[in-house]
Amino acid sequence: MSSEEPLWPQRTIIGFDTETTGVNPLEDRLVTCSLVSVSANGIDRRYWLADPGVEIPEQASRVHGITTEEARSKGRPITEVLSEISDVLVAHMQGGNPVVAFNAQFDFTLLEAELRRHDLATIAQRLGTWPHPVVDPYLLDRSVDRFRKGKRRLEDLCAFYKVDGGDFHNAEADVLATLRVLGALLRAHPTLARESLEQVQSRAAQANAEMIEFFNRRDAANGRPVSPPPQHWPVADGALILK
Repeated sequence: MSSEEPLWPQRTIIGFDTETTGVNPLEDRLVTCSLVSVSANGIDRRYWLADPGVEIPEQASRVHGITTEEARSKGRPITEVLSEISDVLVAHMQGGNPVVAFNAQFDFTLLEAELRRHDLATIAQRLGTWPHPVVDPYLLDRSVDRFRKGKRRLEDLCAFYKVDGGDFHNAEADVLATLRVLGALLRAHPTLARESLEQVQSRAAQANAEMIEFFNRRDAANGRPVSPPPQHWPVADGALILK
């Protein structure tokens, strides 16, 4: 990076989060999505409520507050929502600007799987590569403080970095909390801001691979099946198509 180029945190950033019908990003469906753009011109917030076309389990509704009835009566057709979200993200990333998501592999895998499910071009197809540039504060925190004990959920990192978390499990509130955590993380570890976006994404992918390797060693020791880390973070391999 040349000295004339602005550091990546000074670029326009989009925070990204979804709420869904469940916790399997390859099988479950999008219910809500929030995109929050932060730039020199201020903050722009966009929110979508979709009718996912399936029942929303009660357990999921208890998490994000959206029932099947509400999604069907107030939500927009899922194909329209998916198209609009992916249009915004693709245009943003094509400009070399970062998308920030907490545990980004879940949200990007779910979005790619939904786009495939509804016969829409995936983000990977449109970019010609896996989603990039992506910044994941969850994995960046792991990369700079590998051996810190305790959980690292979004609410845990808000407490650790002493930032306001707001109403967790509301897509927009989670995006704002994620952006605050990222800001605090960069203040605590300013060298991250001086890395290129390629280095930042590689750092997150490596932290993800190391985390999966740790879990695999533990599972193997207990006779449970293991799985290889994804080769195209932030998208699980089962959701990725480039052709």
